[in-house]
Amino acid sequence: MQEKKIAVTLMTLLSVLSLAAFGASDEKEVKGMITSRTGETLIVKSAVGTTTVVLTDNTRTKDDRGLFGLEKQEMSSVVLIPGLKVDVDGTSDDQGRFVAKTITVDGDDLETAEMIQSGLHPTAEQVAANVQALEAHQGQLAAHDVQLAAQKENIETNQQNIAANKQQIEANIKDIEENTQRFTALSEYDVRRQATVNFEVGSTKISVKDQIELKELANTATSLKGYIIEVTGYADSTGDAAMNTKLSEDRAKAVVTYLMQKGEVPVRHIVAPGAMGEYGAAAPNETSAGRAENRRVEVKVLVNKGINGI
Repeated sequence: MQEKKIAVTLMTLLSVLSLAAFGASDEKEVKGMITSRTGETLIVKSAVGTTTVVLTDNTRTKDDRGLFGLEKQEMSSVVLIPGLKVDVDGTSDDQGRFVAKTITVDGDDLETAEMIQSGLHPTAEQVAANVQALEAHQGQLAAHDVQLAAQKENIETNQQNIAANKQQIEANIKDIEENTQRFTALSEYDVRRQATVNFEVGSTKISVKDQIELKELANTATSLKGYIIEVTGYADSTGDAAMNTKLSEDRAKAVVTYLMQKGEVPVRHIVAPGAMGEYGAAAPNETSAGRAENRRVEVKVLVNKGINGI
């Protein structure tokens, strides 16, 4: 009798362990970089290949900050842009896709991806021009070396500094090339519709006219397969740069909120690559008309060219 009880207990324990092992295997993790976003799906590239990640209404996006990542900041899925490194927890579905439960991003990497997306990073041509200018400067120093023998020590110090600067520029070129390779930006997308929302000085209020245009844009977008809507905020040069950056971010948030509430666009179909502030001016800030044109949010409906058959 005692042996029978022991056998039953062992079988029960083995069943529980099997169920636990099966449940644990269902939970998975994908680490990599977003290379493309189409509608509610992300393509994440990792060391082992590419994974299709599906966003749902229950997907949680967060950023682990502070010492050891103990401080967690909740974020919106609008930050999930190509070029961003992510750590995705979730489960596989019956179509071989990965349904995201929690997506963890790195705040520093997000800032880099936003800067690249917004076009604020220096181009390779700009860096090459800087290298050329430094080489010209080196030539001038060589000529001065003949004339200013008494200052030879200072000139040699300058030459060392220039060499160090040139090394830094060469390193920047390498970083730019890597960013260009990893970040596809809008080259993979077809712009199906776009709108520009303008604002009064210091305001985030959307005019009735622009509300109508946003509603029409949302209707166009929701009729398309695999669409995303890109929202980017700008400001004029009035005030300091930090204030303008915050103002452009608030304007972009106002547009995103309107698209969600009135245009009935799910937030997982919206990307907001960054607040541009006074950078990326559409017109000169020296005139009132130019400043009015720069107080704007640009909205674009994008469809991946692969879906579009281009």
